[in-house]
Amino acid sequence: MTSPTIYDVARAAGVATSTVSRAFSNPQRVSAATRDLVLRTAGELGYEPNPHARALTSRRTQTLAMVVSDITNPHFYEIIRGAELRAKASARTLVLVNAEESPRIEREQIGRLSRSVDGFLLTASRLPEEDLLEIAAGQAVVMVNRQVAGIPSVVLDQREGCRQLVTHLASLGHRSVAYLSGPRKSWMATARWTAIRDAAAEVGVSAVRMGPFTPRVEHGAAAADAALTTGATALIAHNDLLAIGVLLRLADRSVRVPEDISVIGFDDIFSAALCTPSLTTLGGAHVDVGRAAVELLLEAADAPRRAGAAAAQLVLPSQVFLRNSTGPVPERRAAR
Repeated sequence: MTSPTIYDVARAAGVATSTVSRAFSNPQRVSAATRDLVLRTAGELGYEPNPHARALTSRRTQTLAMVVSDITNPHFYEIIRGAELRAKASARTLVLVNAEESPRIEREQIGRLSRSVDGFLLTASRLPEEDLLEIAAGQAVVMVNRQVAGIPSVVLDQREGCRQLVTHLASLGHRSVAYLSGPRKSWMATARWTAIRDAAAEVGVSAVRMGPFTPRVEHGAAAADAALTTGATALIAHNDLLAIGVLLRLADRSVRVPEDISVIGFDDIFSAALCTPSLTTLGGAHVDVGRAAVELLLEAADAPRRAGAAAAQLVLPSQVFLRNSTGPVPERRAAR
């Protein structure tokens, strides 16, 4: 049995095929009564419009692309889940793209998909700002985990979160902190360092930046070795993966955490609560980040901003999770 066609719907409803097409692709161009008649007839016949055919007339594909800097990083799982849930609720399909921490791959993939999607969620993008502004000039774009003036974005509050982390360490007697920075092209790495440096100055703690380091477990050893040369009593890693690698290296070198040194990460990934010791970290409702990003993208795709209009820059609350990797400064360090 063949599936009903647009011609079958038109014949049964007593209207032209062009009217059926408009009822699905451009409903504001037909009367409410005619639209209801077409939709009711289509439902009775079991007709479903071809999404590709609709895209040709409406120039909409009902598809969104989410470009992620490194899909192997578990930090992105909840962001992706939130975005996918919101896209599904709006009858959109979410396509996932892995940029592999490469600006070249990111730009190439965006170029390939630009005619096939209604907009892009660029998550922790490594592209230069001028490239991002150029892309956003011709396509609906929302930044995730990064802010660019003129482009809508969603981030967790790093400034307040880092202030709470540094204040926590200061309350434990720490007076020296080392930040183990992430990739050189990471906007978030710079934002976190700026927030840590400013917070440290406010409470009388010295802060030094080390790196950049690749934010993966296997690069934690190099980060830990570099950090130990600074004499800092507390280490703040760019993310939980790097922090877990630091914990492993410190254990290999018989440096006790938190008795000899405290360690903090970012993102609150699942394993942060399961490693030994459990990891103090800064996280937040990442699923809400993904959901809010899709909402901004749908708005941008449906109603492009007027020239000069401000782009929405959403900053969602972050949350400090205090666990066993932070403790009082060692007594010999405090006395010194």
